[in-house]
Amino acid sequence: MNPFILLTGGAGYIGSHTYLALKRAGYQPIIFDNYCNADADTPAKLAKLSNAPVLEVQGDVRSKSDLQKVFINYDISAVIHFAAFKAVGSSVINPLNYIENNNIGLINILRSMQDVDCRAIVFSSSAAVYADPKSLPVREDAALSFNNPYGYTKLAGEEILKQVVDANEGWAASVLRYFNVAGVHSSGLLRQTPKKSPQPAENLMSRLLEVAHEKREYIEVFGNDWDTCDGTGVRDYIHVEDVANGHVKSLDKLMQGYQSHTLNLGTGRGYSVLELIDTFQSTCGWNIPYRIVGRRQGDIGSCYADVRLAKKLLGFEAKFDLNEMCSSDWAVGS
Repeated sequence: MNPFILLTGGAGYIGSHTYLALKRAGYQPIIFDNYCNADADTPAKLAKLSNAPVLEVQGDVRSKSDLQKVFINYDISAVIHFAAFKAVGSSVINPLNYIENNNIGLINILRSMQDVDCRAIVFSSSAAVYADPKSLPVREDAALSFNNPYGYTKLAGEEILKQVVDANEGWAASVLRYFNVAGVHSSGLLRQTPKKSPQPAENLMSRLLEVAHEKREYIEVFGNDWDTCDGTGVRDYIHVEDVANGHVKSLDKLMQGYQSHTLNLGTGRGYSVLELIDTFQSTCGWNIPYRIVGRRQGDIGSCYADVRLAKKLLGFEAKFDLNEMCSSDWAVGS
């Protein structure tokens, strides 16, 4: 029987893509989601794409009783934990909400795993734990810090996992620090559709699509005085299908030998905001107006990944380039 893998937040953007990658690899993923930031019809889309029924449980990681029911009903071999709030600006305004969901939720998952002796977890971390890196590309052994509450919750989550693994023989944790995720599934059925929020969309690709579809007048570029090639922020963009495949390779490593690891998932190439706008314009054929505004609280100038360790340990390399990320987003959004 294929191993059951619990995907917390499995109906979300990265979770849903990872679901399909896990199915292809021979695992049986179970979606656990409260749908606060995911489409209710995602399981139906996944069933169509995988040509198989989808196991799905509605629940909240902040509820230990919700989690206990899943672990009691299924013999879960490992957890991939996606369920987290992720908007930097929102975290600055509501830090307690982020700590409760991202950190208390993780503790509830680990307690539930401990109750049934499930000992392997893949943790969705972030390049935000590097804060403002001193050298680039940033390596996994770089100094860790945070510039905002969201980054704090990811760094705290990593430390919680380290303490649990160190204290419990036989446990293993994979920490995947991924950079800016973009693109959509080649089918066009899955897309990034964040729920409405009092805060404006922070994901740059989503804002580009809004401008292209005349839902937004222009792109705000937060600062043009950074120490970069053109003064705008530089980031490493990685396609969501690459990220999904990275999770499967990481899980394989845990399942084969329970070897903990911490890895960057990126392309190893940084692009500025203006370079991304130019690439998107050439892809969709539209002019994307933008305005330079002040720097955003919690932002940094440059951050892109050293990806050598992921290649060495997992054989992982990103396959999609920036043009393919932009074109896939545009093809689905148009």
